[in-house]
Amino acid sequence: MPQDSAHLRKPLSFVRRSNKLKPSYQRSWDAALGQELLDVPHGDRDTSVAPGFSIDWEAEYSRFGGHGDAPLIVEIGSGSGEAVSAAAANNPETNFLAIEVYRPGAAQLAARIRREGLTNVRVACIDAVELMDHLLPAASVAELWIFFPDPWHKKKHNKRRLVQPAFVEKAARVIAPGGRWRLATDWSDYAVQMREVISASSSFTNPHAGERTGEESALTRVRLDDLDARSLGKETHPLPLEEALDHEGGWAPRFEGRVLTDFEAKALNVGRQIFDLTYLRSE
Repeated sequence: MPQDSAHLRKPLSFVRRSNKLKPSYQRSWDAALGQELLDVPHGDRDTSVAPGFSIDWEAEYSRFGGHGDAPLIVEIGSGSGEAVSAAAANNPETNFLAIEVYRPGAAQLAARIRREGLTNVRVACIDAVELMDHLLPAASVAELWIFFPDPWHKKKHNKRRLVQPAFVEKAARVIAPGGRWRLATDWSDYAVQMREVISASSSFTNPHAGERTGEESALTRVRLDDLDARSLGKETHPLPLEEALDHEGGWAPRFEGRVLTDFEAKALNVGRQIFDLTYLRSE
């Protein structure tokens, strides 16, 4: 199929480190495909969605005796599924859609879902932007979760971060009025970017606006000791208190529905701060 060069020039929010499945993962993939793992025909990239393809979500979640009309929570970047599988087990009356572009992670997650007997989770190995543009109807999502997305540290790569103004517009289309957008990151500059671009949208409100400011803010703690650089073993440049103070705040309390994953535990162990944000889709 001819590839659209303009489409390929668009920066992606991910780079696949390896797409090869070891034999055990391949068996999990094959067993789950068309069941827990959605069989999505792709377009010019294997993470894109073929033109004209659609999914009847109510029918999809009813196939294994589930509740097709249950609220839908979408998690982008599910990895091997520690968070979403725990949430699905604790909330059987809610449907979950896990998005993961890395095939080994998607295979692990599909195997986990099958092993735990979860009928209310589906996995899609596609680009989140493709999902938002082509597969999710308007106002169909009760909650959108993005936990610890790739921070793209280098300034020249910041444009590849997922949470950008254009993505905020996509989120506003698919999240139902009154629905929630939950985010978490362990990188302070990405946390600030998330706060800025989502708060700038008239489609979302921050129920925690003005909370956790000053010395109560995780951002202040990072700036005072330059914790991001310290955790990477780099030279630190701490700021004096008057410059370090975060006067805006707006950080949410830690989301109780997010289990402590191995990834988050490692971040905490090296002294990183976790930033939670929650936004409500305006009515």
